[in-house]
Amino acid sequence: MRVDHPHRPKLTLADGVPLLEIERLEVSYGGIRALKGIDIAIKPKEIVAMIGSNGAGKTTTLKSVARLLPIKAGDIRYAGKSIANVAVETLVGMGVSLVPEGRAIFPNLTVRENLELGAYLHRDPKTIKDTIEDVVVLFPRLGERMKQEGGTLSGGEQQMLAIGRAMMARPTLLLLDEPSLGIAPKLVVQIFESIKRIAEAGVTILVVEQNTRIALKYSQRAYVLKTGEIAMQGPSAELAQNEEIRAAYLGG
Repeated sequence: MRVDHPHRPKLTLADGVPLLEIERLEVSYGGIRALKGIDIAIKPKEIVAMIGSNGAGKTTTLKSVARLLPIKAGDIRYAGKSIANVAVETLVGMGVSLVPEGRAIFPNLTVRENLELGAYLHRDPKTIKDTIEDVVVLFPRLGERMKQEGGTLSGGEQQMLAIGRAMMARPTLLLLDEPSLGIAPKLVVQIFESIKRIAEAGVTILVVEQNTRIALKYSQRAYVLKTGEIAMQGPSAELAQNEEIRAAYLGG
């Protein structure tokens, strides 16, 4: 999978600098404090999971990073630079892509047209062609359905399309919101295997996931959110053995 964007300056980080750093982040909806000063740091090429109950603040965190929500306090830094006031389209050009909860594909457009929309920052036809070929290698089913409308795909295939569309921008940081939602278990494993291959190609991944078992299996580290705060964090393998986590999220 080619991830370097031919028209984007190569990203270089000083030793020890996280690719994504969230510092004392606060976000409010009206009078409700959705995030209460959370801190998260993600190293380049990591898969990091955020787990927790509904309403814990996981999606709010992703939307804040993607600049879809205003920040009340704190900062978000990407490659050492604050992106707290960066416009969404600028952020995509910097190498950050979001796959939203519910996939949000265009149901009346074909698979190819959906993918091409993900490449709107590209202007080079060869780059678009090469990236579509990479997406098809990642998700062969999409190659078989290029002329099919997105709305006719299964839930799992739509999720593949949503991830593929995000990969058309050749991101450095991929944000995934509930990639297993509403998908058959067999396809969930396939999708997470593809996420693993994306990370192996050099993409850093922050994934919000209700399926705690699979989230901890495929990530290196994880953060547990509870009512807008970080309740626990650590290596995923250790959290998977934690009695509190097992009781709350893994059925004992």
